[in-house]
Amino acid sequence: MQARYRLRDRRDFDQMRQQGRSFARPTLVLSIRPNGLGHNRYGVVVGKRLGTAVIRNRVRRRLREAMRQLHPQLLPGYDIVVIARPALVDICFEDLRDTLQAVLCQAKLKVE
Repeated sequence: MQARYRLRDRRDFDQMRQQGRSFARPTLVLSIRPNGLGHNRYGVVVGKRLGTAVIRNRVRRRLREAMRQLHPQLLPGYDIVVIARPALVDICFEDLRDTLQAVLCQAKLKVE
């Protein structure tokens, strides 16, 4: 994922928490908010409850790859934050991508 597509500022995450809409699944939570730009920006939150640093980094990489694959199919102009839940550690990549795709459809961000 290119740097211009990443959310990194704490201020952006705080605004997402205050103004964003959330959609939950057993394995992840998706928060979205319009950003006024011509492209989407993505953030990933992986807490220490998920496990060791190796496990958290693996989950982070898998989420970023799933978002990278789905990026061309999404409506532009949103900040999107994915929050991992502990159940996400045990699922395969295809299930993770399908879950992310389903929650993006629920949020009406996916162009079909």
